[in-house]
Amino acid sequence: MIVEDGSVNFTTEIIDEIEQGKRDIESLFEDGFVEWIDAEEEEDLYVALYPFDIPSMCDHCEEPLSEADIKWMNMGEGEDISEVKCRKCDGKMEVESKIEDEHTHMEVDPLLMLGASTGLVPFAEHNAAPRCSMGANMMKQALGLNASNYRTRPDTREHLLHYPQLSLLQTKTMELVNYNKRPAGQNFVVAVMPYHGYNMEDAIIMNRAAIDRALARSTFFRTYTAEERKYPGGQEDEFEIPDPDVRGARSDQQYSKLDKDGLINPETNVDGGEVIVGKTSPPRFLEEDTDLMAPQKRRETSEIVRPREKGWIDSVMLTESEDGSRVVKTKIRDQRIPELGDKFTSRHGQKGVIGKLVEPEDLPFTEEGVVPDLIVNPHAMPSRMTVAHMLEMLGGKVASLEGRHIDGTPFSGESEDALKESLKEAGFKSNGTEILYDGRSGKMLEAEIYMGVIYYQKLHHMVSNKLHSRSRGPVQILTRQPTEGRSRKGGLRFGEMERNTLIGHGTAMVIKDRLLDQSDGTTEYICGNEDCGHIAILDSNGELRCPVCGEKSDIHQIQTSFAFKLLMDELRSLGVTMRLNVEDQR
Repeated sequence: MIVEDGSVNFTTEIIDEIEQGKRDIESLFEDGFVEWIDAEEEEDLYVALYPFDIPSMCDHCEEPLSEADIKWMNMGEGEDISEVKCRKCDGKMEVESKIEDEHTHMEVDPLLMLGASTGLVPFAEHNAAPRCSMGANMMKQALGLNASNYRTRPDTREHLLHYPQLSLLQTKTMELVNYNKRPAGQNFVVAVMPYHGYNMEDAIIMNRAAIDRALARSTFFRTYTAEERKYPGGQEDEFEIPDPDVRGARSDQQYSKLDKDGLINPETNVDGGEVIVGKTSPPRFLEEDTDLMAPQKRRETSEIVRPREKGWIDSVMLTESEDGSRVVKTKIRDQRIPELGDKFTSRHGQKGVIGKLVEPEDLPFTEEGVVPDLIVNPHAMPSRMTVAHMLEMLGGKVASLEGRHIDGTPFSGESEDALKESLKEAGFKSNGTEILYDGRSGKMLEAEIYMGVIYYQKLHHMVSNKLHSRSRGPVQILTRQPTEGRSRKGGLRFGEMERNTLIGHGTAMVIKDRLLDQSDGTTEYICGNEDCGHIAILDSNGELRCPVCGEKSDIHQIQTSFAFKLLMDELRSLGVTMRLNVEDQR
């Protein structure tokens, strides 16, 4: 809103005109009441947040008003929450601006400083800025109902939360972006306390009974696509159960779940590595050796379930591509029940993974028998300054007791004092703490435990998607080191810093085992003559000799990594010969 001569041009009369239909929103821009400002322009402007930031004067006693003189009073839901009084005469009055002022604009609402995501964080003005950013970013990773037609959509990956709930704490932004039509979280009863060390370092404790009652349960869908491609020369792929004489054919057992047409039926249980679409392709090269002009063998190119994934066949869709070739999309669903290592977060950037699932009888309980769904560590709060997390727990508690939504809109939500008063009226401590009893011993816990209801989100970072191990497996052709990454059955990198820890321990043989034997260890033969050090070669007689020293060779066997041998070969191709000085081990 534009400010001129210390007063805002936008007045209550203009609001009345808008409500009566005499004026539309566009006219506010045309007539100079409201203006769009971008971030660069704002550098040179002086923007007030509230009307009382602009110095004004009391009509009654003509005293200047400052922010300290203006009392804000909560007048209930749906009413104007500001009531301006002069401290000196304590009379209600129209604020009249008569003091010279440098303000050029005033925010329509301070909430508009925040984006569409950050505006969803209740009481965001009480948090440190980085935590609001983290909360906003993780909201994009939260599981919910992403589309109502998810049964018919062939998305490659899709997560679905089974019982999404509306947040007990609402913000104005939720209404504006229709967040409540697609909520992505659930209201948890949360206690803030340590629990036998199982929630150290941001881990969280969850109640197994709540999980058994489907709290935070979700389904993961993955769609596999197979196509009957057409190749030059009139040949094409075919969906079928491959014959035993097909090149690379699997055993009959592996095709047992397929129908005659090579496709699998819905509601079939499949595991990683199992065939879901039988397919054969023409031979890759026409020059392949053919026995006396016999027809060339087709190749086995079936679609298989990714290793370490499992589930039930949800649907099989048969359609056509742009070229007119048949395409089959097989969708697999897998129920995901919260387990150790699954990631959860509140809307305030307080993320953590499950550190322990505890039976409800072992968890602390209140006098009324309420057991928390989740226990979060108190050490997560002070250094991160997520005061809004604590406020939301307070607000959620009031909302559950009074059966209503609480307004947590940043800068204009319900006040902390009002929430505390409501708790007091309901017979609870106004500071949100409660006396809990130890589920194991039945004894009262000596500390008062902060407990409330807060909206938590399950994120798509689940341990079943990341769990990964390897004994032996594929290696890269160039360096002969193990492949990298879960999808390529790769190894876990033992890096430079891990190596340093072993050096610090003096465990030389462990270093050799990790960096050589379990990686790209190889045997090389080196000429041990003085000033030689070349790699030996196998001559035509099958004997080892040095390419430089010839018959005078003094060959030694050494163990080295293949990557080092590759480096020597690459340097030699540049005309740089590396020589190895070797000695007998005595």
